[in-house]
Amino acid sequence: MSAYGPDDRVMVSPRYMAGAGDRLADALGPLIHLFGWPTQHDVATGHVQITSPDGSMFVDFDPIAPLGQWWTITHHEPYWEVQFSRQTPLETVAAVTQALPQLLGDTRHAERIPIAGMPLDQIAALHLWTAEDHVLTSPDWYCQLIHTPDEDIAWRAWHAFFEKQPLATFTRDVPEGLVGNFFAHLATTTAVERAFADVPLSTRYEHSELITPVRGAAISPHLDHALAQLDRPRRR
Repeated sequence: MSAYGPDDRVMVSPRYMAGAGDRLADALGPLIHLFGWPTQHDVATGHVQITSPDGSMFVDFDPIAPLGQWWTITHHEPYWEVQFSRQTPLETVAAVTQALPQLLGDTRHAERIPIAGMPLDQIAALHLWTAEDHVLTSPDWYCQLIHTPDEDIAWRAWHAFFEKQPLATFTRDVPEGLVGNFFAHLATTTAVERAFADVPLSTRYEHSELITPVRGAAISPHLDHALAQLDRPRRR
């Protein structure tokens, strides 16, 4: 039996094992409330469509989309597209959506919402991911960011437990800063908070050592989790 109830709050790392989580407002709220992007919301289905003020960029969240592709971000002239699945950590989605206004010249909150300027191989090295033959691989080998520059899908985040459904895809003309934002928030060792019921089964039952409780933490949930990480054996 699990030591946690469905509603218990837990800290989970690495992030690519944590599932989407429930911080939807982090991904959508800034566009609506900080930047004033027009929004359409279907309360019955949860479908949200957000459009940039100039009509050149669209963010579509559809939790009943076929094949679990919940997020689609599109830009026109040049056309490019980003997609995230239902398992993609919302922290990584928010790192992309919050940066979109800057691409259109709206820099009002640029100091709070930076766009990654570090090359992806340096981000990988910072978090102990390996870089080889256009593939960035997590220390445990469960997650990869694959670069195929000659294909329409230039970047694909692949996960061993969801191999039929990439965590993310980026077409060729997506600004690399957005890919960098996504990857930096995916690869970081900083834990994320989840309700235990929202943690994927593969993490709950096969990798329970990556989960620590929020309630009852001796110092703070993040620090307790970081100390537990130091005692965890690395897997290759």
